[in-house]
Amino acid sequence: MAVATGREAVAAVWRIESARIVGALARYTGDFALAEDLAQEALAEALVTWPRDGVPRNPSGWLLTVGRRRAIDAFRRRAIRDDRYAALARELGEGGTATGGPGPEAPDSEPLWDPDQIDDDVLALMFVSCHPVLSREARVALTLRVVGGLTSDEIAKACLVPTATVQARITRAKKTLAAARVPFGVPPENERGARLGSVLNVIYVIFTEGSSATSGSDLIRLDLAGEAQRLARVLAHLMPAEPEVHGLLALLELTAARFPARVDAKGHPVLLEQQNRMRWDRTAIRRGRAALQQAARAGRGLGAYGLQAAIAECHAIADSVDDTDWDRIVLLYEALGRLAPSPIVDLNRAVAVCMAQGPAAALTIVDELDAAAELADSHLLASVRGELLAKLGRRDEARAAFARAIDRCRNDRERALLEGKLAELG
Repeated sequence: MAVATGREAVAAVWRIESARIVGALARYTGDFALAEDLAQEALAEALVTWPRDGVPRNPSGWLLTVGRRRAIDAFRRRAIRDDRYAALARELGEGGTATGGPGPEAPDSEPLWDPDQIDDDVLALMFVSCHPVLSREARVALTLRVVGGLTSDEIAKACLVPTATVQARITRAKKTLAAARVPFGVPPENERGARLGSVLNVIYVIFTEGSSATSGSDLIRLDLAGEAQRLARVLAHLMPAEPEVHGLLALLELTAARFPARVDAKGHPVLLEQQNRMRWDRTAIRRGRAALQQAARAGRGLGAYGLQAAIAECHAIADSVDDTDWDRIVLLYEALGRLAPSPIVDLNRAVAVCMAQGPAAALTIVDELDAAAELADSHLLASVRGELLAKLGRRDEARAAFARAIDRCRNDRERALLEGKLAELG
């Protein structure tokens, strides 16, 4: 029982404090990759020590102290950075575990880090993990590891790739950051806007995969989507004056509010028009609308995330599909298309146009997308085309479109839904 309790405590503390611990170690050592390794070493030691000796009074302080002492060990082994070692050694005092002295229960009596800098550390950690020199896959893996505190196995499960792939991505990411000499810290204000976009994009990518899994047996990955929401809330707390941050948070909250009604008891997808809106999370809707209002109050216009959140809000406040303000949604999609053009935005606009003006007008948009072939590998275009053709009574063409969609779909639940639509056409 004590072993289980100790391990559970390690997991709980790590989940909450890992980003602050890695951030503080990175600030102390000036080496992001080393800090992540040191934090992992401290975690490994806690998994052995806490079940055996009990949970320390200051768990996060215990982990940070072990990490700092491991930093001293590393500096000694490397025989470099003598000045930094001397400074750290003076702070800790000789006689700790690094010199064979008593264990790390001392942190209760000493300030472990400057509390005023904790938030800056986490913010810096986000910016470093999402640095533009890294690939999108590497940013996602590194962010989930160092900011989210997920293990390689958890990240692998979330991203549907082997654990070895995740470990390789993280290792390469750290080497890339080191080779590019990316400093640990929040970028200067004049660079922050461009870098913030990368941070927001990574959080959005994580949420999108959680909201609509591209493959696998589950339509929604709540753990992945929940982690993205948590990261967005942290970022909104750290950067309260940035409207795009609140716009993204609003989008995630309003989208996640529909999760309880998006699948049935067996995990099968439930279309928007068939969802029981009483099951939508009203608290999440209130949080999302509040975040959207905060984004609007900045007076700089809604960005791409804010516009998507405004579209989600239209759905959230409507009593039914028929009562939804589809004309406003079409206008919002047109604005989004000008601000952040993409074939997916055009496809979603086509769906809104269908609801506002009828399937014939929407099919014109979809046929243009089909001719452009930008979504040639996606099942979404063929699926929407099948829907429109079915509404127009062109059943043979609709069957062919749904067959293409089924062939391209990699998610088991979505494929089953498409097969059902094909069967309904006879």
